[in-house]
Amino acid sequence: MALRLLAVLVALVIAWSLPQLARWRDDRWFRLWVNRLGDIAGPARVAVVLLVPVVGCAILAGILRTLPFFDLAWLAFAILVLVYALGPREIESDIDAIVRAPDTLRREEAVAALRHDDAPLGWFAPVLVEAAFYGALRRRFGVLFWFFLLGPTGALGYRLAQVLGRDAALALDGATRTAARRVADALDWVPAHLMVFAMALVSDFDAVMGAWKLWHRTSGSPRSRLDPEFLGAVARAGVDADVEAGDGYVQDVSDPIAELEDARRVIRRVLVVWLAVVATIVLAAWFA
Repeated sequence: MALRLLAVLVALVIAWSLPQLARWRDDRWFRLWVNRLGDIAGPARVAVVLLVPVVGCAILAGILRTLPFFDLAWLAFAILVLVYALGPREIESDIDAIVRAPDTLRREEAVAALRHDDAPLGWFAPVLVEAAFYGALRRRFGVLFWFFLLGPTGALGYRLAQVLGRDAALALDGATRTAARRVADALDWVPAHLMVFAMALVSDFDAVMGAWKLWHRTSGSPRSRLDPEFLGAVARAGVDADVEAGDGYVQDVSDPIAELEDARRVIRRVLVVWLAVVATIVLAAWFA
C-alpha cells in the first residue's frame, strides 16, 4: 500500500504540473479494439473488450513486480498507468476555466468541457455542481479507488470501462451499450459512496447524510442496481449548505460561480481526506 500511495502522490503532482498531458491520454487504440469486436454483442463483447487489455496490464505489472531494485520498475509502471488513467483533464482546471471565462462564448466552451455525459449543460448552479462532482468521480476518485484496491490493473480497467459505458461516439449495439453502462455504474458505486462519506466530514454533515438518505428513500432505484446517481443530489445539498453558511464571498445558492468555487474546495478536501485515510492505513501497517 505504501508504494501505491507514493505512486498516487507522484501521479497527481505530474497531472497538476503538466496539464498538457491531456493530449497524451489518447484512447484511439481502445476504440479500434472495440470496433474490431463488432461481431460479438452484449455482455460477452463487454467482457472480451475489457478483459484482454486488463489481463495484459496485470501480467506486465506482475512481471515488473518480480524485478530487483526495490520494485522501482513496478512503481514507474504504476505512475505511468495512473497518469494515463486520470483525467483526461483535471476537474479543477475545467472549473477554473468556467469561473475565469472572460466572455460568454469562452464560458459556454468551458461548460461544455465539464460535461460527464452527452447531455448539454445549462447555466444553472445545481446542474453545474452535479457535473463537477461526477467529473471528479470519473476523472479522479474512481481511478484512485480501483488503483488502491487492485493496482495499475484496477486503474486501467476503470478508465476503459468508463469509456466503453459512457462514450456515445462508440458504435455499440443496444445490448452491449446496456451491459457496458451497468459495468461502469457498478465500478462507480463504491467510490461514489466513499466520496459522500468524505463530503460529510469536510462539508455540512447533516445536509450531506440527509440528502443521501432521502435519495435512497425516494429514488425508486432497487437496491440490487448499483446506481451512483445519488452523488449528484448529495453534492448539491453539501455545496448549498456550505454557500448558505458563508463558505465563500456570497451566500446565493443560485449563483453558478459561487457554487462552482465551493464545489472545487469540497473536491480538494475530499481528496485530502482520502489520502489521509490511506496514509493512516500505511502507518498502521508499519507499526503493527
